[in-house]
This record gives sequence, structure tokens and C-alpha cells, in this order.
Amino acid sequence: VKSMVGGQLKNLTGGLGGEEKSEGEKSPAEAQGMTREEYEEYQRQLGEEKMERDAQFAQRKAERATYVQVFRDKYRLPKNETDDNQIQLVGGDVELPKELAKMIEQDNEEEEEKNSVIGQLSNIQNLDLDSLKDKASATLEDLKQSAEKCAVM
Repeated sequence: VKSMVGGQLKNLTGGLGGEEKSEGEKSPAEAQGMTREEYEEYQRQLGEEKMERDAQFAQRKAERATYVQVFRDKYRLPKNETDDNQIQLVGGDVELPKELAKMIEQDNEEEEEKNSVIGQLSNIQNLDLDSLKDKASATLEDLKQSAEKCAVM
């Protein structure tokens, strides 16, 4: 009677009092369907990948901080300690990415052009640079022609 009633009672309760391991009691490796060694190797690989991603992220943050510092220096803005800390965290020697370096170089060229004499002349509203260039080239042509006609030259 005990075996008959006990077996049916066990089926009815789902084996709650049983000594067998259920799904919730499995180790993480068994839950993933791996052996313990495979699971440890998998966890180690995950850790290495996370460290690589963190290093790449820190490098990008340091590059951005360098970029910001360039503009802070250019426009004479106060320095920010967090930018310095991000650069120091990576190792202190950070190069700008090629795209950012090109942008800064183009910006510097535009600034130099604006600061030149022709750049200052272009800021005058009623001045037509094309007509000035045409007049200057015409004057040079006249001088060349008169120099060819001159017997002394």
C-alpha cells in the first residue's frame, strides 16, 4: 500500500521531497549543456573579450578627449580635468584618428585663409574680388606688352 500510495503521491506533488536533482538544482555548466571544463573556458573567453572591449572603449574616449583638448587650446577655453584623466588612463600618448586629424587640418587652413589679406578683403561687403583679379591681370598684360615694345628693355 505504501509503495502504491507513495508513488502516486510523488507523481502528484512533482517529486518536491525527492532526492533527485531537478532543473533548478543543476550547476551553470550543466544548465548550458557543457562540461565543467568547457564552461570554465567559456567564462574565461567572455572575460577576455570584455577586457578587449573595455580597452577599445577607453582608447576611443581618450581620442575624443584629445580632440576636445585641441579645440580648447585653439579657442583658449579652460581645460577640463576629465579629459586629462581619460588620456592618462590609456597611457598618455594618444593620436587622433585620421578623419579627425584631417578635419582639424582643414579647419586650420580655413582659419589661415580668413586671416590672410585676401580673406580680410573678402569680408568687405561692396568689394568684388573677381573684378579686382581681372583688373590686376589686365594691368600685368599691359605692362608686359609695353615692356616688349620698349627698346631699352
